[in-house]
Amino acid sequence: MTQVFYSSTLFGAMTLAAAMDAGRFGPHEGRRILLVSNNAAIPEVTPSLDEAPGFSALRPRFDEVWSWNEIIAPLHPSDWKARVVEVPMLERLVRSHLSLGEGAGELVLESVAVPPARTVAALVRDCPITVYSDGLMSYGPTRDPLPLETSGRITRLLHLDLVPELTPLLLREVGVAPDPLPDEAFRRVLAEMPPPTGLSGEAVILGQYLSALDIVTAEEEAELHADMLRALAARGHRSVLFKPHPAAGGHHARLLREVARELGVELCVAGDTVPAEACFSALRPQLVVGCFSTALVTASRLFGIPVATMGCDLVLERLAPYENSNRVPVTIVDATVPRLSLDGSITEPPEVELRALVEAVGFCMQSEHYPALREVAAGYIETHGAQARYFKNRRLASVGLLPEPVRPSRDRPLARLRRALSR
Repeated sequence: MTQVFYSSTLFGAMTLAAAMDAGRFGPHEGRRILLVSNNAAIPEVTPSLDEAPGFSALRPRFDEVWSWNEIIAPLHPSDWKARVVEVPMLERLVRSHLSLGEGAGELVLESVAVPPARTVAALVRDCPITVYSDGLMSYGPTRDPLPLETSGRITRLLHLDLVPELTPLLLREVGVAPDPLPDEAFRRVLAEMPPPTGLSGEAVILGQYLSALDIVTAEEEAELHADMLRALAARGHRSVLFKPHPAAGGHHARLLREVARELGVELCVAGDTVPAEACFSALRPQLVVGCFSTALVTASRLFGIPVATMGCDLVLERLAPYENSNRVPVTIVDATVPRLSLDGSITEPPEVELRALVEAVGFCMQSEHYPALREVAAGYIETHGAQARYFKNRRLASVGLLPEPVRPSRDRPLARLRRALSR
């Protein structure tokens, strides 16, 4: 049996390796093909995951590695999807390109609701699909409805057990059961990775690509990184490692170096292809700070490193539309991770019923697809009120958890006078 695995990040490939080692895909008897996609804004200048130094440790688990970018060039993986009339032809082409013969025995995908994974699912057909999730998004609802020919093939959801008290909402609406991966399997994979060299830092700043997602402006994101550095300096850290997001480009690091010089802080920048977890393992920093990166949770859960968040309030205010799939990850981090202030102080977040909060937010995001969560959401709102941090009154009203707001009359005074005189 040929198994086709798809991944767009090194962390995702590490998750696949952990699942293989944990026996989730059975013995390695047939062909195992890894389909790699580079989803960076400009993939031509951004290294793909199979070009990362750490990939050499994962490579023996796969018989073949193919680039999805090369298969569909010059189209961008995140934008292109096959038109309905093209699917039969393109299916034959993909099958021929990958030498699949009569087809694959299993297809393993991440982020199945959106291209490129959704596109791959449409072209590698007639086989069961396993979805794997390597981050906090697994705890949120499915981003977009799936076509029946895809959702009907999904048999399970593999995920890292990052927040043990939560059960993923992802794919729950189509009856897919989640299957958590053991922490130890992922730790063993990480131990195989070559340690990064030339890195230093008492603390770590995790970069994201919030401005690229139009959540904040580029200037606001740069200022957020600068505030993180200022807060770490206020805490007495004189050397800091900045771990940029692989898809963010190099401008964040350049701007942060200027702030570091002003503060007298030694700033080291990790390479784009170095996993954050490899940095944690090599440096064992005293503190890891970020906005709502999944790496905040892996630092705490897998390594026992203290973590803190900064900027969640801004992101929660700016996320639009309400269904934005980043909403649950930022909610989880905001509700559970200590908060770092500009003066260097760290405060614990208020206590919260995390499961009820996440399910209430998930219901408000996709109420039509998760009607079973209405009672939980209503109970949470009744107990805790419509917390403006996590809920918007207009959204609560639109899903029936608050009365519709009374809209002010737009009648002009003259029109009201005419009506009165005509009575």
